[in-house]
Order: sequence, then C-alpha cells, then structure tokens
Amino acid sequence: MTEAVSEASQSISLVSGPPLAEEPGLGSLTLPGFLREVTQMYGDREAIAFPAGGGVTRWTYRQLWDRAVEVARALRACGVGKGTRVGVLMTNRPEWLSAVFGVAIAGGVATTLSTFSTGPELEYLLQSSCASVLLFERSVLKKDFAAVLTDLEPAIAGSAVGTLQSAKFPYLRRLAMIGEAAPGIDTWEEFLARGAGEPPGLVEATAAAVQPSDPGVLFFSSGSTSKPKGILSAHRGVCIQMWRFRRLYRFGPEDHVRCWSANGFFWSGNFAMSLGSTLAAGGSLVLQRTFVAEEALELMAAERVNFPFAWPHQWGQLESAPNWEQVDLSSIRFVDVKTPVARHPTVSTTWCEPGHAYGNTETFTITTNYPANTPAEVHAESSGVPLPGVTLKIADPLTGAIVGRGGSGEICVKGPTLMLGYIGTPLDETLDADGFLCTGDGGYLDADGRLYWEGRLTDVIKTGGANVSPREVDECLIQHTGIKVAQTVGVPHETLGEVVVSCVVPHRGVTLQAGEIRAFLSERLASYKVPRHVLFFRDDEIALTGNAKIKSGDLRKLAAERLSG
Repeated sequence: MTEAVSEASQSISLVSGPPLAEEPGLGSLTLPGFLREVTQMYGDREAIAFPAGGGVTRWTYRQLWDRAVEVARALRACGVGKGTRVGVLMTNRPEWLSAVFGVAIAGGVATTLSTFSTGPELEYLLQSSCASVLLFERSVLKKDFAAVLTDLEPAIAGSAVGTLQSAKFPYLRRLAMIGEAAPGIDTWEEFLARGAGEPPGLVEATAAAVQPSDPGVLFFSSGSTSKPKGILSAHRGVCIQMWRFRRLYRFGPEDHVRCWSANGFFWSGNFAMSLGSTLAAGGSLVLQRTFVAEEALELMAAERVNFPFAWPHQWGQLESAPNWEQVDLSSIRFVDVKTPVARHPTVSTTWCEPGHAYGNTETFTITTNYPANTPAEVHAESSGVPLPGVTLKIADPLTGAIVGRGGSGEICVKGPTLMLGYIGTPLDETLDADGFLCTGDGGYLDADGRLYWEGRLTDVIKTGGANVSPREVDECLIQHTGIKVAQTVGVPHETLGEVVVSCVVPHRGVTLQAGEIRAFLSERLASYKVPRHVLFFRDDEIALTGNAKIKSGDLRKLAAERLSG
C-alpha cells in the first residue's frame, strides 16, 4: 500500500503507483500477440463453449487463432489494412471473438458496437466511427439489423456486394453478417470465402507488424454529452488490462476458469475483466447471446461455470428466477461473498472479488484497485491505490490546482492505459496541461494514498454498469408534441446504483401516460437508456429557470421523494 504513495507528495493529493516495468505477469502488448501467446501456452484447452441450436460449439485456443486468421484473410481481401476501422455488431458468440481478433491480426481497428442500438443510434455510430467494413449478426432478439441498415441506407439492398457508395456512410464499402442472406450483404460463409486466396504467411506477417502503440480498438461510451463518445485505445492499454486482471483475480491455469457473463463484450469492462482475465489464465468463456436469467442458471449448471460475471441488478434477476432453488451451482468458486449467488444453497465461498477499484472507459477500465481477497483493514472500503504506471491527482474543479491530502476535488488520471483520444476531438482539448484526464468524478486521497470516490461532478447516470446521458434522453423527450419541459435525473437504487427517472411538464391541457412516453423513447433509445420511471409535474410544482429548464439540484430530491411515496 505504501509503495503507491509518492514520497514527494504526501502532503498534497498527488500519488503514483509503481513503475509499469515492475508489474508482474504482463505478456505481449498487442492483441495479435496476446492471442498468439495464449494459444502457444494453452493450445488444445477449451477457449469457448457456446450452446446454440440444441448443441454446444466448442473451440480450443488453437481453433480460435485459426478462426481469427480466417477472418483476417477475408478482411485483407476486402482491402482492410493498417488502421482501417471495422465495425463488429454481435452478441457474445464465437464469431465476435474471431472477428475482433481477426481485425487486429489484419492490422485494423476493431470498432465494437452495441447490439442495444436503435436505428438512429446505429446511424450515428457508423457515421462517427467511419467504419469501412461492418460485420454483424442479423437477428438479435426482435431486431433485424439487416432491415435496420437497409432502412438507413436503401442503397445497400441495390448494390453489388463490396460496391456500396453511400453519402450517408461514405467510408462504408462492405457488409457481412451471420444469419439468413439479404441483398447487398455477404453471408458469413461468403465473406470468409473471400480470403481463400490470401497467403497465410502474409497474414501472419501483418499480425507481427502490429505495434503496441498502434490504435487497436474503438469503444463507445456515453459521457456528459448527448451522444456516445468514441474512445480510441492503443493495443498496449487494452492488453495491459487483460493480463492485469488475471493477476488481480489471482487466476492461473490450474484454476480451469470457466467464465459466464451477463454483459456484452462491446463494453470495455466486460472485455477486460471477463474475456481478458479468462483467456490470459487459459480458461473457457461460456457464452450466452442475450441475458435471460432462467436460461443463464441452467447454462451455468450444465457447463460447470466457476466464475460468473454480472452487475448487481442481474444478480437480483438470477435470484428471483423460477429455477433458482433447483439448479446445481456447486461449481461456482470465484464469486464475491456479498453477491446473492453466494447465498445459493449449493454455493460455498469466502472469496472476495477485486472490487475496490476505480476506472473509466477512457483508461480501458481500472486505474486503481486491490487484488482479490485483500483484507478489509487494507482496502478500508476505498476504491484502491494506483496501479503500476498510473498517477492520480485530486484537483480543484474550478482552478485546476491540486488540493491538499484528504481534500475533495476532481479525480484526474494518467497512465499507460489512457486512451489515444476521443474521435473527432483534439487531444489538447481532452487532457489538461500536464497530460491528465479530468474525469468529472469527485473524490479524495487519504494519507496512505487510497482513493475514495465520492460521486460525479458531471450529470452522467450510472445504471446497472452502463452510462446514460440525461441530455440524450431529454433531447428525445422534447420531440414529443405533448411535452413542454423535460429533465432526466438519476435517483439512487439498491441494485442498479442509480435508476433513470424522467421528469416531465406536459403542455397545458395535455394528458400523458408514463407507458406512452416510455414506448415513445423505446423507438429512439437503447433499452437501458429508457427511464424506469416517468414522473409528471405541473409548472407550479417545480422551480424552473429563466429558460424553462428544471433546476436539477431540487429535482433529484423531489423525484426521490415522489418515488418513495
């Protein structure tokens, strides 16, 4: 703990972790190198188990490498080269992994897109990412993404494959999908066949030519602006976190980790924490396309999962599933003792996850942490100490001056996993003069260099592990003809962290229903952004500013009181 504290800064809120060179357990720092290394170490061990269609698809590490190379060959045949952005829009399935690693082997930038996206959201993601190729899964729950895409750009259906010319998506030239064929789009089999003429040795050479400092992935995260921010990360930052989580979870090949996750790999946390730690330790990823609690329990039992990964509200859904009492979860070992699963009659564990942590998508997850099973007297309910290579400071959010040790302010971070930048935004507009990312989160450092997160200085709502921009919700709400004023807030919630609540003032003489508003938003926003509650107010019930905006300081308290009543 004390080695994380800078000797020269014990009186001010500035602290650094050990040098990155001293961090144990790091391997190759490119995505192709990572996959090659774990394949060499674990070869014929199972890497993926994917129940579907009445059977289970199982890939070894060697097969995962081969499938990724197959994707890379197809991408090269489509003109993908160094730095080309390739969109991947899929649920957690084997092809998601082969696609993302395949993009990396080809030298491209894997652009991971959320399957929660609505048509307007997908339009924005494709335009802002400038993806040249889109690899996607046609049917996800009730969505037909082939239909969504051709609605956005009718030219797709009328073009020969690979010849798309679109003013709306000027960089997008080729689409390939898993699922039933559609005009203008390669099937997955047709796409892979395009790479048959690409020499394997040449693809291997492109993989070896990738540098740790090269752009590796583009993830999207909603911040304080109304649109998701595209966050570009180098291979080095991503791979550091993948190797690092193996160490922090204290996993090894002897643990035979079998990881099931309730969340999409297109979230950076899930990518690093579950996918990264599992593959780095020679474990197996047990995949479920979409989270259904009852099916998840059956899957965990059948596949003898020992490392389930979910957010608090998902644990609650599992515990309330009708088959909760019937399933055998005795294989589970790596689940925090405080989660509902630890209370299951067949589970026996005293394990504590490395949950005392702080991080952001901009740093590809964590910058502070304590490893699994850290004693309570060490972590002291903090958010951890800086990881190797990381420097933290707590600054006055108005002046930028570093505050005294123990004083509250804005958490600012820099280190080896810091993003290359937001797409479309110059880096000097993102970092301060000393190269720190000012996170918009509030906190303080104690005398031992432990970070304590106190909440957000910005208005982002964190619900169930996802970020929701209130402004984005409000911009959709105000499109409804019956709404005069709308403001969305986050209200504390036991399992979700916060719940999204929209507060609405209807136009005079208009009667609105909460279900109507939620249905209206469901057509325009991903499901996790749709408010759990819609509350209606009269003009005289709440204080408005001069420009007809609700005073947010009063509104959050008012919404909480209304809900508790």
